[in-house]
Amino acid sequence: MLDGKWTYRSYHNSTALVGDDAAAALALIFGEGVFDFTEDGTGKVQGTLDMGGGYALAVSGTAGCADREDAPPVFALIGLGIDGTPTAGWRYDYRGVPAYSWPEGVNQIPCLVGSVVRVHAHGPGAPAGVTASFVAVRQSDVSSTSQPGGGAATTGS
Repeated sequence: MLDGKWTYRSYHNSTALVGDDAAAALALIFGEGVFDFTEDGTGKVQGTLDMGGGYALAVSGTAGCADREDAPPVFALIGLGIDGTPTAGWRYDYRGVPAYSWPEGVNQIPCLVGSVVRVHAHGPGAPAGVTASFVAVRQSDVSSTSQPGGGAATTGS
């Protein structure tokens, strides 16, 4: 379900409409990068979230069946900062599901949708408990160097 690379973006949960204000829309981005996952066939997931500029998290967790037969599969991941990098001491938890695949959808790309919480504070502007929504779009055979996330890291993930 999660194997491969996914372009990841998380967003501040704001009810304000942005209209045609591009700066207001851009300000909604909480974090951006590339998830790179490997599943072992038993539901265990390992990987990274690379946000560029030396900002990365080591990600692990599970992916699999939901509690109910009619519910979509779910995943639960923990992203930990990497010692010796700017993310040392960080922790973010991710919960999500694959986005619905429309039977008559045209050129639909698999996506993951969910929410993330900052578990450990990492600075005065990055308190614990902050939540955001996220979308991750499966990458095809395009290299990650041509994808977003190779530049500005943000305090969110």
